[in-house]
Amino acid sequence: MGILQWFVNLGASVFLPILLFIFALILGIKPGKAFKSALTVGVGFIGLNLVINLLTSSLGPATKSMISNYGLHLSTIDVGWPAASAIAYGTALGAMAIPIGVLTNVVLLFLGLTKTLNVDIWNYWHIALVGSILYTATGNMWLGIVSMIVGAMFTYFFADLAAPTVEKYYGLPGISITQGLSAPGYVFALPLNWLFDRIPGINKIHINPATIQKRMGVFGDTTVLGAVIGLVIGLLAKQPINKALNLAVSMAAVMMLMPRMVSLLMEGLTPVSEGANDMVKKRFPGRQLYIGMDSALAIGQESVLSSALLLVPITLFLAVILPGNRVLPFGDLATIPFFIAMFAAVFKGDIFRTVLAGIIDMVISLYVASWFAPTFTTLAKAASFNMNGNGSITTLSDGGLWLNFIYVFTGEKFQWFAIIVLFLVALGLLIWQNKLRKVPATD
Repeated sequence: MGILQWFVNLGASVFLPILLFIFALILGIKPGKAFKSALTVGVGFIGLNLVINLLTSSLGPATKSMISNYGLHLSTIDVGWPAASAIAYGTALGAMAIPIGVLTNVVLLFLGLTKTLNVDIWNYWHIALVGSILYTATGNMWLGIVSMIVGAMFTYFFADLAAPTVEKYYGLPGISITQGLSAPGYVFALPLNWLFDRIPGINKIHINPATIQKRMGVFGDTTVLGAVIGLVIGLLAKQPINKALNLAVSMAAVMMLMPRMVSLLMEGLTPVSEGANDMVKKRFPGRQLYIGMDSALAIGQESVLSSALLLVPITLFLAVILPGNRVLPFGDLATIPFFIAMFAAVFKGDIFRTVLAGIIDMVISLYVASWFAPTFTTLAKAASFNMNGNGSITTLSDGGLWLNFIYVFTGEKFQWFAIIVLFLVALGLLIWQNKLRKVPATD
């Protein structure tokens, strides 16, 4: 277990290339090609993290200025996903999440109940958080362990379900999204898309990057649009003009560089993905294999980034006006692209619908994160997390995720009955999806 944790602590940019290199060799890819592909993925992740850090470091001061200037005094601070992942892996159950997630994946693959081979091992922290929170809330360790299995099962179901849409919209063949925050967004957006199609007025509004660029010319270009949104955020934060302009250029850089880093990642992943599917076709005729990856592959898309930047000030505004909300959004404001990555795919890049769905999601997330705060704070203290003088903390991302609310609320109230029901639901969905794949297509 200690060796496994040491391996994970190397960081995604190191352990993922190692994992992919070993996997590529198993698939029969030549060592030289396997090494280059794996190294390219590592370089892509470093580049992507640099861009995400630019986004975070640029939005951070603007967010602090908004909080200070507009007198936002809320009792619970959103510490963000980096803190949440550290807390999740720092608990008694946290270190068990990776072997549990991997074993669940292997069993489901063997039974033919999933097509996703998840190599995004770092993001098992999402199920670690669920299990740890439920263990903290109930005191039942086995309940927490089984809840991690259930969480992994739902993740693979969402990943398989969304994979065709991910391939079509994002141009990611052979890839599925297994990131715990983004994956459930697919089933969240589907009914909203159905609803938007039936609301008079809203069903006539369609705004996408191509439409904006056509109507606005150079100001519709995504890089220019990023600069404009960055400048507006800086002005709303009442920053000095030099800082506002720096924020504008930083947001323009994010809009331009993010897609290029994603394309670099895909360059490295493509040979591995193709090799995996070739092997599956030879040994298991008729079956297809997806490589489960982080939704970082999707957040560089123009509609996702544009919608996310618009949602930053909107989320702060919602935090102030929503009655009963106690959460001050901060750490996860730069994580908003991950919230809405699947939304944009369902809405086919419609920025209006993505923002509208994002607003609905943020309202839910603020209330759920407020509800989670006491348990999350207790969990953080148990993991010896530095509270930095805050009496109450939470995370807007996983701490505000509607699916995690279902796990913990029902698990806390009904314990084994609820978790067994959720297990059977997840199993039933996986079986249904497997049978659906076997039904021949008809004209």
